[in-house]
Amino acid sequence: RATLLLYRCLLKMVKGNIIVPEDILSFCCNGLQGSTSPPRAREPGEREEAPGAMASPSPARNPTEVQMSQLVLPCHTNHRGELSTGQLLKWIDTAACLSAERHAGCPCVTASMDDIYFEHTISVGQVVNIKAKVNRAFNSSMEVGIQVSYEDLCSGKHCSICKAYATFVAQGPLGSKVRLEPLTPQTEEEKIEYSIAAERRRMRLVHKDTLKDLLTRSTQETELETRDGSEAVPAERTRVESVELVLPPHANHQGNTFGGQIMAWMENVATIAASRLCHAHPTLRAIEMFHFRGPSQVGDRLVLKAIVNNAFKNRWVPGVGIPFPPSPQPSAPSSLISGSMEVGVCAEAYGQEMSVSRRHINSAFMTFVVLDQEGHPRTLPMVAPEPGDGERRYREASARKKIRLDRKYVISCKQTEVPLSVPWDQSNKVYLSYNNVSALKMLVAKANWVLAREKEKVRMYTLEEDKFLSFRIEMSVCITASRAFSLLSNLRRRHEWDSHYVSAELVQKVDDDDMIYHVVSQKLRNENKPQDFVILASRRKPCSKGDPYVVAFRSVTLPTHPARAEFTRGETLCSGFCIWPESEEMSKVAYYNQAMPGYLNYVTTNVAGLSSDICSTFEACEKFLLKNKEDLISQLQDF
Repeated sequence: RATLLLYRCLLKMVKGNIIVPEDILSFCCNGLQGSTSPPRAREPGEREEAPGAMASPSPARNPTEVQMSQLVLPCHTNHRGELSTGQLLKWIDTAACLSAERHAGCPCVTASMDDIYFEHTISVGQVVNIKAKVNRAFNSSMEVGIQVSYEDLCSGKHCSICKAYATFVAQGPLGSKVRLEPLTPQTEEEKIEYSIAAERRRMRLVHKDTLKDLLTRSTQETELETRDGSEAVPAERTRVESVELVLPPHANHQGNTFGGQIMAWMENVATIAASRLCHAHPTLRAIEMFHFRGPSQVGDRLVLKAIVNNAFKNRWVPGVGIPFPPSPQPSAPSSLISGSMEVGVCAEAYGQEMSVSRRHINSAFMTFVVLDQEGHPRTLPMVAPEPGDGERRYREASARKKIRLDRKYVISCKQTEVPLSVPWDQSNKVYLSYNNVSALKMLVAKANWVLAREKEKVRMYTLEEDKFLSFRIEMSVCITASRAFSLLSNLRRRHEWDSHYVSAELVQKVDDDDMIYHVVSQKLRNENKPQDFVILASRRKPCSKGDPYVVAFRSVTLPTHPARAEFTRGETLCSGFCIWPESEEMSKVAYYNQAMPGYLNYVTTNVAGLSSDICSTFEACEKFLLKNKEDLISQLQDF
């Protein structure tokens, strides 16, 4: 009854144009919804609950994460009704840039893009889903990881298209560099990407040196491939040149041309060049790692040039493997020959004045295939390069193909898909080193480690996964992290504390951070001869504060050290040390090992407490570190 009287009073006040106090109006509205008490005042700092909010909060989302969904319309597609790769590159760059700017809080520009492999095409009417987030921030640059998939709205099917890594640079007023705040990863996936981002950055910095080194060691004369009854197509016939005017829609709010727009224009001329070789409509399958060398602005004229550098043939044998893209295995013939071609494309900019020399903006190398009706790559005509620069580009294309294969199958594959003892040579040293260190960092970042044993200062943890049992053993030692790093990275001294090691011979010093050793160990149970290993030891100093010192080990094969009858050849997939400084004089030393089948019984016996051999070995490691921490002569001899 009291509520009814209040409503009548309220009605009279409204009719008389009398202002109703907000608290009374709110009380009446709540009363109409069944509430008979005035709203409770929120405590200081208490957040207002959103309508319909669930009782349990959702997991925290990465603040730099950006999601983009685009419906593929006819205006986005080529003549086959498939999404243009250039349009996809524009969307990828836009999403990645927005993620980078979320973290930087200021405008960002694209500095580089790593290799991109396109696994599938996308048809009109399907949805492209792009997720981008910052993996790690360095001084003024940051790595953004991008995942692209498509969704079929009719069937509900989702499929991965590609995964990419882009580097962005934050820009302040007048193009000055901005120092970025460090990023703190939260989830296991974020910690893995954060840790490996430093390795990817290292690989980008030596990319040019890798190509130069491979070309220096290769023969100067490259024989042209011949094919039965086929004639070579002069490379000059595939040359394309086109010009674009940079307008405001092509640029960001700072007037700089979008990196994705430049990539789209480059893809366009590269496709034309590829079509001139094969007289068909090619499909872009891969873009090699590239760097933007300078910016362009609204009003610039961009000259885009493209030419086919080389055409390759790849033999596919059923049961052995197929070249990309994945396609159903044919019933016949027993082997197929497919082809791919590399197109080189560059972008140069100039203003209104032609007297000013053109500015080199970017160069890229794109791999195309031509698919038949069954989706299999067709054979391609061979290319006849022009003398001089054409022959140089021809040889460089062959070298880049070898590097692409190394990067794709050593780096891009999951650790379990990489052969244990990968053949080592000078051309793939960067990628094997990357795989070695990143595999250990991925193991370190796993979240499901379980404490299995604790003996005084030594703690032993295990991690059970589908195919592997891994263990971690750690302790704190009174030694500087840098000194422990120097001592533990030298396998020639490991026999001083590890009784399983008989000897370790330095076979090859690859560089200051990578060494190859021939290791001989004790006999295993039920074995009548000792084991030997050929091990790549890769070491890394911290990239930034909070990173550990890393020493990673994995097996490789060398033609100079084949398996011998007097030894049982052993292999290690992933093992090594991580050392974290806890103070100026204290360090946490942890050893990780992904146990191989021949080593499994030894590990499980220690985990179950039936043996203390692993703990005793680690205690001997501590004594070794303490004994040699002040040894200046040893410091000069190490590594």
